[in-house]
Amino acid sequence: MKKILILTLACLLVLSFTISCKKKVEQTPPPPQAKEQPKVERVEEPPPPKPELTEEEIFERKTLEEINAEKPLQMIHFDFDKFFIRDDAKATLESNASWMKKWGSVKILIEGHCDEKGTEEYNLALGEKRAKNTFDYLVSLGISVDRLKIISYGKSQPIDSGHNEISWERNRRAQFTILEK
Repeated sequence: MKKILILTLACLLVLSFTISCKKKVEQTPPPPQAKEQPKVERVEEPPPPKPELTEEEIFERKTLEEINAEKPLQMIHFDFDKFFIRDDAKATLESNASWMKKWGSVKILIEGHCDEKGTEEYNLALGEKRAKNTFDYLVSLGISVDRLKIISYGKSQPIDSGHNEISWERNRRAQFTILEK
């Protein structure tokens, strides 16, 4: 029995020695849990810019109504009972002629207008003289006669319906309508 006891003790010693000498595995901490990434929205690239239209292309795309609404040609005014081009109107007509030279295919109607004073016949004749003098001045600035037409409306189309000097001054005018582009 002594032998069994020694043998058991020897086995226990060997067993405890092997257990104690066994290589310890280092415990690694568990990997950190992946944090939720913020959602990244996909940004779409803007479409490539459209080529810009030239001034001529923009002009060609507009209707006559749109062009006339923009009023590229400024009206001029006349003194009471007169049809001569005033000095302050000359700069306006020069600007209008420059615009017409830039757009060489444009045809214009020059409208002669009067105030409410005088008879209808008198004002139609005066309106025609105003339109004709405006026509002649534009021709002297180099605008071709085949691009211009005239008409007199006399006192039938006032832009100011008042019955005072300020209204009458505004109604004594030559204004422009674009007929063709």
